[in-house]
Amino acid sequence: MRKGITRRKFLKQAVAGGTIVFSLGPRGRGTPAPGAGAKARPPSSRLQHAAIGVGGMMGGSDLQSILNTGKVDVVAICDIDESYLNQAAEKLPNARKYRDWRELLDKEQKNIDSVNVTTPDHMHAPIAMSAIDKGKHVYCQKPLTHEVYEARQLTLAARKAGVVTQMGVQIHSHPAYRAAVQMLQEGAIGKIKEWHSWQSSSPWSLQGRPEGSDPAPAHVDWDLWIGVAPPRPYKADIYHPVKWRCWQDFGSGVLGDFGCHIFDPVFTALQLGAPISIYAEAAQNNYENWPAWQIVHYEFAGTKLTAGSTIEGAWYDGGKLPPRELAAIPKERNLPGSGSLIIGQEGAMLLPHWAEPQLLPEEKFKNYPRPKLQDVDHYGQWVNACLGLGKTSAGFDYSGPLAEAVLLGNVAVRFPGKKLLWDAANIRIANVAEANQHLRRKYRAGWDVKALS
Repeated sequence: MRKGITRRKFLKQAVAGGTIVFSLGPRGRGTPAPGAGAKARPPSSRLQHAAIGVGGMMGGSDLQSILNTGKVDVVAICDIDESYLNQAAEKLPNARKYRDWRELLDKEQKNIDSVNVTTPDHMHAPIAMSAIDKGKHVYCQKPLTHEVYEARQLTLAARKAGVVTQMGVQIHSHPAYRAAVQMLQEGAIGKIKEWHSWQSSSPWSLQGRPEGSDPAPAHVDWDLWIGVAPPRPYKADIYHPVKWRCWQDFGSGVLGDFGCHIFDPVFTALQLGAPISIYAEAAQNNYENWPAWQIVHYEFAGTKLTAGSTIEGAWYDGGKLPPRELAAIPKERNLPGSGSLIIGQEGAMLLPHWAEPQLLPEEKFKNYPRPKLQDVDHYGQWVNACLGLGKTSAGFDYSGPLAEAVLLGNVAVRFPGKKLLWDAANIRIANVAEANQHLRRKYRAGWDVKALS
């Protein structure tokens, strides 16, 4: 892929141009999927898979990337949007079609080993938890869940069931991010004092709910789209297929969209746990949409790689950026549109999102030996692990706590100016009682999911 073209831009262009092509692979049924706590099937088997969410910016890409491993048979596909479903079915004519994921899991539970969940954020947890409850391996898109409580429960359920999991932070496996992790862990810039992460573009923000309603298109099952969230009327070009990210009931804003990606190498390198506190600054908010900009300050317990007993990190979006004065950034160089600036005792690392890490000051580190790493197929790693070959690197034991930290930032944004003290053991905000209602929500009637609702 050419330098300067991000995965997101590439996928947009590919979908618009019709260049995403599904490979069928050989058909055939495997043995029944393992139950909860069962071991993965032997390496000689092929993975029998169901794709839940097959359209939009990532649905087709996730499905194609799983198929590209050459070890998967897709036996069932599901989407609330019949136009997406039919497009996928043209390339996968032997896959059984479903509009309702609950029906798919009930009818296909003896035929499938695994699922991928590529839906709006509010449906990640109910689908993934239901699949885990049936003993299925799960690949779930970031930010893993919509609520903090969901992330904790999903992590615990996957661990108990013994299924193979992976969160869709594919850049976790990219050589650039893995090189940054290795360099930080080998002490390239010394002990870490603080870090700053940002995504300056694409604010997922609107100006409140429009009046009235529109008839839902015939190809969209609006009730299934709403799922576990509070019901509301359909409005054209406001929710489906993309703008759901702007709404607090359905999406997770810019922080949820990008935070799991951009925080990931920092969390991996420093081996961070749960935050101690979270404090947010934000634009005025209508409390249905995410604000136009926000700055979220985190405090974590220190680790063997940090300079102090605690370490602070910050998130910026909507055009906000960290001060350049934090590091010796050359005057002619702008900060990238997204990335992290990691400050150590011996220098700094500028880590653009999905690009090679840069050590600062440049003169000091011009001869620093760079790791030579091969690319790792994030999807293939998960497929192989499902077949008993190796392990995943972004399973829910790692990505669940990462998602919790990201989602806690979204809780703090609802209470700008208040420092929230996080009691991780009890899944509660210790000092701002009203904040706890945003850690977990009651699912809509008729949509109960064990351990979540």
